[in-house]
Amino acid sequence: MKISPVILCGGSGTRLWPLSRAGFPKQFLVLSGTNSLFQQAIERLCGIGSDDITVGETLIVTNEEHRFLALDQLREMKSVLATLLLEPVGRNTAPALTLAALQATANGEDPILVVTPADQTVTDAAAFTASLRHAVHAAESGAIIILGITPDRPETGYGYIKITSASQASGNSLQPFDVDRFVEKPDTGTAQRYLAEGGYYWNSGMFVLKASVWLKVLQQFRPDIADAMTLAWKGKTNDTPFVRPDKTTFSSAPGESIDYAVMEPLSVSSATLTSGTEDSFPKLKMVPLAAGWNDLGAWEAVWQIGERDPNGNVSHGDVLSVDSRDSLILANSRLVTAVGVNNLVIIETADAVLVADKDQSQNVKKIVAILQKQEREEHTLHRKVYRPWGWYDSIDEAERFKVKRIQVKPKASLSLQKHHHRAEHWIVVKGTAEVTCGDKTILLSENQSTYIPLGEIHRLRNPGTIPLEIIEVQSGSYLGEDDIQRFEDNYGR
Repeated sequence: MKISPVILCGGSGTRLWPLSRAGFPKQFLVLSGTNSLFQQAIERLCGIGSDDITVGETLIVTNEEHRFLALDQLREMKSVLATLLLEPVGRNTAPALTLAALQATANGEDPILVVTPADQTVTDAAAFTASLRHAVHAAESGAIIILGITPDRPETGYGYIKITSASQASGNSLQPFDVDRFVEKPDTGTAQRYLAEGGYYWNSGMFVLKASVWLKVLQQFRPDIADAMTLAWKGKTNDTPFVRPDKTTFSSAPGESIDYAVMEPLSVSSATLTSGTEDSFPKLKMVPLAAGWNDLGAWEAVWQIGERDPNGNVSHGDVLSVDSRDSLILANSRLVTAVGVNNLVIIETADAVLVADKDQSQNVKKIVAILQKQEREEHTLHRKVYRPWGWYDSIDEAERFKVKRIQVKPKASLSLQKHHHRAEHWIVVKGTAEVTCGDKTILLSENQSTYIPLGEIHRLRNPGTIPLEIIEVQSGSYLGEDDIQRFEDNYGR
């Protein structure tokens, strides 16, 4: 059997603001261990290979804006062969999975797709692998397999999957359970009843199914999505490792989740089939997963998976706490201290601080909504902004000036550009800079500097083998990032 891991790498993770932002969402953050959530997801799926399961190309569905974040983190994983399918706009998970299925079948193959969001954690890798292998074998016959999380508390933040009474009665965990129905996120009382009754599992958002099965069942239930994605795929362009569907057609497609588009109507249709029509739809099955799963949907969940001190606190960075309990305290750029606090979330970044009751951490998204309405930059970007050529950190600014620390990767370069409202002074503090200014190109080493006049065409390049770092001082009447006219660019901007 051949499988293709599918990583759904969209979303903005608004409930994990201020660390997660639209320009650097939570799947690219390191919140547990040493790798990002995105990298952990790839490692988990690539690790389910066995004597009879061959792991093929990893298919990553992400948006155009995050393509270089994903690519940079992929390059740190030397042995992963991957293609990045770039969504021009967000259309939820059903269109995203369709892109992966079309790519997987493009060469006449029909692998089993093992589909996971990029923003989850698992603490028991062996249990995860065992359940996924079980699901892969079940999907070989044409069934659609959902991974259901064995609940350990009456959680109101997840949707639930109910298995059939016959499945409950059999109690045979070696066979995938038949799905009775999907249940929306319940209130506390209903969640408690689900836990007491048994037969209910959290919906993990992980699926295992053949690529052809997804394309067939999507055409049955949502032909509008299937037809739009097929047209968008026909108009695709390839820029290895990137594949871009046609933007106009893709953007016209309805946005819908995998659950709403297919899984929920499939569960209803399967329950009402009459004798002799059982083959009209693929069988919908569920494999339980008890592997320390968490989708990190809010800061309270990050606290749950963290290593706690004797007082129940989870701390990272330069943190001092006294007489404080059951709190999550993350310091990213300075000393953070807490005295006598209880059940709080305190998240510090270079440009924003969040303080919240841990039990209210789901509501951080309301703060993000206000930031977005006010068009504040803190909704989208950190002070330190990653670009395909490196990064910049805006370390100081006031009226008519801004100071940045800029790092350029070896052999990388910024675009050939000019600014209409600002001049720039560059001071090299590490490495070697190749500077084009007008019709001249010069090399600068450490402690040397140059001046870029307002309106002059220029480019910064790192010709060396170590990162280049400079201090840039901008001065002028307007210092916004949109004051840029590009003439040549290696990154298609």
